[in-house]
Amino acid sequence: MIITQNGEAKVVMQDIDSCERMQGSVALLKMLALGDRQVKAGRVQPATGVAARLRERQRTR
Repeated sequence: MIITQNGEAKVVMQDIDSCERMQGSVALLKMLALGDRQVKAGRVQPATGVAARLRERQRTR
């Protein structure tokens, strides 16, 4: 529902399920954008190396 004031949209009301889905979508888009920036900056590593380091960290705790 869009609430207007003097013919101009001022407030949007939506049900909680729609709001939560939208927040989830925005969070996913932010993560994708961050990943894209990291790839463009060359901050990438092969998954096999990362997995091995994570397993090693887990063993040392």
